[in-house]
Amino acid sequence: MDTDFNGKVALITGCSSGIGKDASLAFAKNGAKLMLAARRVTEGEALADSIRDNGGEAFFIQTDVSRASDVETLVGECMSKYGRLDYAFNNAGIEGSPYVSTSDYTEEVWDQVINTNLKGVGLCMKYEIPEMLKQGKGSIVNMSSVAGLTGGPLGCAYHVSKHGVIGLTKASAIEYAKMGIRVNAVCPAVIQTDMADRAFFWNDKVAEMTIALHPIGRVGTPEEVSGAVIWLCSDSASFVTGHALPVDGGFLAQ
Repeated sequence: MDTDFNGKVALITGCSSGIGKDASLAFAKNGAKLMLAARRVTEGEALADSIRDNGGEAFFIQTDVSRASDVETLVGECMSKYGRLDYAFNNAGIEGSPYVSTSDYTEEVWDQVINTNLKGVGLCMKYEIPEMLKQGKGSIVNMSSVAGLTGGPLGCAYHVSKHGVIGLTKASAIEYAKMGIRVNAVCPAVIQTDMADRAFFWNDKVAEMTIALHPIGRVGTPEEVSGAVIWLCSDSASFVTGHALPVDGGFLAQ
């Protein structure tokens, strides 16, 4: 796999933990310069410091992806510091209210989930794509979920947001296919993250049922999702666009 990202720049949202944090480290390991974004400052700054301490280049800027002004500032800072943008992993997301039925789902939580998970991805692409167009090439990976490919009990807003990300990914991929920009999505099943701990591992029975949903016999790791993101951004995936890639341990094969 051709993952030599030396001289290239990657922007990653939701970098403060889980998949976003691991993907940041993976891009840095492959030579990319990083523009990191998240709402949590302490964790984001610590990640940037760690990358720099290990010989990489990284800057962090506090960002709420649901706010256009924040995203515009983020991309502007990336261009100011690095002068280019090659890869974007639009990863920031929240879970909302799992296991709450549609009729009981609050409007406040609905708005929070849709604004972060779906509008946030759209805003990121709105400001990332023009910079990629200037250089005639770029690769974007958006964070969806197996919840974007099926229904389930994770809360209506979460499922809607992740389905929407796939629609947004496919539409944008078609729009920019002839302009050198590829747009794909990853669709993880349950991954070992803080979010998964809150949603699936709060008691032994739920944890057992969750693991049983994955024919491979376990949940996934952030590194396994990051590997898919790195591949989708790499030249090895140069003929792949508009794809929603499950990373699911067989979850959707059942």
